[in-house]
Amino acid sequence: METEEFEELYAERYKIEAKNSELKSNFGYDTANACGKNGITIQGASALFLVNIKRIIKLKKK
Repeated sequence: METEEFEELYAERYKIEAKNSELKSNFGYDTANACGKNGITIQGASALFLVNIKRIIKLKKK
């Protein structure tokens, strides 16, 4: 935990945690709304797609 590599990775962790939080709270990534492996795969892909579209729109506004 005291290595330089750990410190660098830990400094970037907040970005990942923020994205996970956004997926879970805003896009329903925390609970399954579908049955079966295919349904869950589609739900996950849809949530990730929406987050990416949201980011693209935000970047285009700048």
